[in-house]
Amino acid sequence: MYFGFSSFAALRACIARDWTPQMGDPEITGWLTVLSYLLCLFLAVKVLRRRPAGAARGLWLAIAALMAFLALNKQLDLQTALTATGRCMARAQGWYDNRWLVQLAFIAGLVLGVVIALLWATKALRGHMRRNGLALLGLAVLCGFVLVRAVGFHHVDRLLSLDFANLAFNFWFENAGLFLIAVNALLLLRRGR
Repeated sequence: MYFGFSSFAALRACIARDWTPQMGDPEITGWLTVLSYLLCLFLAVKVLRRRPAGAARGLWLAIAALMAFLALNKQLDLQTALTATGRCMARAQGWYDNRWLVQLAFIAGLVLGVVIALLWATKALRGHMRRNGLALLGLAVLCGFVLVRAVGFHHVDRLLSLDFANLAFNFWFENAGLFLIAVNALLLLRRGR
């Protein structure tokens, strides 16, 4: 038994009805955001390799891993695969009508995990906050964006779909965090060892 299915192939077939690997955001803004993630990944790796004075290695390692995952996720739309998996499991296991409890627990766990990670990072960066604070702030903005998208409140989604300068707030929100991370990395790299 695989999560209520007789075989892994049956689970995979159920998921495939709602999700297939394809470009999740084929618009130019989607590709610009992917490039922003890849730029931040490149800069984080550069910070890790050069080890400039004051750079918090653990923070930059976490940033590099997160940027790689989020760049991939931006175009593969992996959160939709996760949602499809949950929906299939809920139907197969008979709790689909009460799925809101699982959704609530998932969102609460996600929020709690992000808050704990940011609090831990703040504590771990004591003495290094001045040189890594922008990156941590950028990470907090990016985590806020991810949480808002994960929760998916309809009125928040409507707000994010509004635009400023012909670009959706969604684009500005996501890229604001990436911008702060990139600026912090460039400042660290400019200072050198």
